[in-house]
Amino acid sequence: MKVADLFKFRTPEIRALHLTWIAFFITFYVWFNMAPLASSMLKSVDWLTPEDIKLFAICNVALTIPARIIVGMALDRFGPRRVFSVLMVLMSIPALVFAFGDSMTQLLVARLVLSSVGASFVVGIHMTALWFKPKHIGFAEGFYAGWGNFGSAAAAMTLPTIALTWYGGADGWRWAIAQSAIVMAAYGVYYWFAITDGPDAKAHRKARKAMAMEVSSWADMIKLILWTIPLVGVLGILVWRIQNLGYLSTTGAAIAYLVIAAVVLYQIVQILRVNVPILKKGVPEDDKYSFNSVAALNSTYFANFGAELAVVSMLPMFFEQTWGLTAAAAGLIASSFAFVNLVARPMGGLVSDRLGNRRFVMLSYMFGIGIGFVLMGLLNAKWPLIIAIAITIFTSFFVQGAEGATFGIIPSIKRRITGQISGMAGAYGNVGAVVYLTIFTFVTPTQFFFIIATGAFLSWLICLVWLKEPEGAFDEEYYVSSVDRMIEEQELAAAQAKPQQG
Repeated sequence: MKVADLFKFRTPEIRALHLTWIAFFITFYVWFNMAPLASSMLKSVDWLTPEDIKLFAICNVALTIPARIIVGMALDRFGPRRVFSVLMVLMSIPALVFAFGDSMTQLLVARLVLSSVGASFVVGIHMTALWFKPKHIGFAEGFYAGWGNFGSAAAAMTLPTIALTWYGGADGWRWAIAQSAIVMAAYGVYYWFAITDGPDAKAHRKARKAMAMEVSSWADMIKLILWTIPLVGVLGILVWRIQNLGYLSTTGAAIAYLVIAAVVLYQIVQILRVNVPILKKGVPEDDKYSFNSVAALNSTYFANFGAELAVVSMLPMFFEQTWGLTAAAAGLIASSFAFVNLVARPMGGLVSDRLGNRRFVMLSYMFGIGIGFVLMGLLNAKWPLIIAIAITIFTSFFVQGAEGATFGIIPSIKRRITGQISGMAGAYGNVGAVVYLTIFTFVTPTQFFFIIATGAFLSWLICLVWLKEPEGAFDEEYYVSSVDRMIEEQELAAAQAKPQQG
């Protein structure tokens, strides 16, 4: 696949790619529609405080982690067309409630529920995997993610102007947020009718059980349990932060911790319910896969996307304080980290397609991230600003490229459970953001960059030991196992039996 192919709009798979990245772009635009309007909110609502805005920011990522897991399960059962459309329409409701909320409780709950829209990323990853062949999937996934993820930057660039110029007045921010919600709902309806789950009915292969990821061995089941615990357990950090800000009582925090523990226990039970019968029966050799590769990619997304979300949150202030820049100038320079996304992430996927060795590309990008953040950790006021900007762009290039490379590998690990693998890896990106942002409250920016670099090098080591080059990663078609064929035959038999029963 070449860059020029992106302009062949009449080609079914290219049309599907554009329809899907636009959907992702809109959801991220809505997800990040608060930060650019925070100052307008504080000016127009006299009962809001800067601490409230900080709390909303925490809530804005809280449910994204479990939502990505749930959406990953739904994908393997219902397909991405339905899931994406329903997600966009449903999430427009809390967005509208937030836009016109007139109490702290309404805004808080609305923002918390709306954080689930961050799960949209994994939906499009799955849809793109259904439309593109293994040898082209890296570039397709990278383009989808790079251009869709730019929705967050587009929100920062356009929403203040929409609020102040288009609508104006004290409530301009409300109408700007409401407008983005209405556009998302409308596109959700359009997406339902505009696309299918792949070029034919066989493209979407259902998992045997959607409640938990299937594994191939008893050891892998233990690993799955161990890697599942942090996905929900990390919410304990958010509860702790909210309690420290004074918005949650000791009793409320205790209840929250118990709920988190209950959800973790439920997830473990589901893993056992799904996998114990399968493992007792025995997994056919042609249906086995290595969970170590899934774990390795969880670590890469923790270290690259987690780092991106964390660094974007602190980079403007770092430039402002280190070089004595104005807030506007620092923000503009820091935005270069996000702008690189448009090119670097598709390039990461393209490189993984062209070199013919996705594992090598993944290792190279993760090592590059480590080097980049080490260099950023060395920055201080004595360094020329232009060099600091160049190092920031260099680091961002590897961060975004690694994200593209991660999802260039995922569809080839186990086709039938791509949604769940994508959901888990995607969720680990948010886990990384929560962990890194929490650490940042205790360290200096220099120490912070070195810590992120350490995370990248650790992920590189995990990939070196665990990540395997996916079989058939550059074939014309995805591998179909005996279990895949059995599930397909069962579904066909069930479909044929329905008219007879009727």
